[in-house]
Amino acid sequence: MQFQELVEDQVFSPTLVAAALRTTKAEIAGTLGLGRNAFSGTSRIRARKTQTRLRQMLEILHRVEAQTGSELAAYAWFRAEPLPGFGGLTPDQLLRQGRADQVHAHLDRVVAGGYA
Repeated sequence: MQFQELVEDQVFSPTLVAAALRTTKAEIAGTLGLGRNAFSGTSRIRARKTQTRLRQMLEILHRVEAQTGSELAAYAWFRAEPLPGFGGLTPDQLLRQGRADQVHAHLDRVVAGGYA
């Protein structure tokens, strides 16, 4: 998944992201902990919180895509895989809590060959 393919009018497009992940905009919004109206208007789509969460999710998916085998498998991992050391929280739950940096640190440890 190339980031530039998901950008429209200089922002990440929820429609393009949902299409790439073969899901709905409503599911993406829920996964990111955004309200169901977060993708309903241009101003909401362009909102800092919306764009930040979309970017954080896409960065994480990009990092794990090679290990999972596809962007769809990466999205499934993001939503369902409890991370050791985080009390069973999944990457999407950590992102919703504003802890995307901790998901990146976890991935750094895994890549370095350390125990995650």
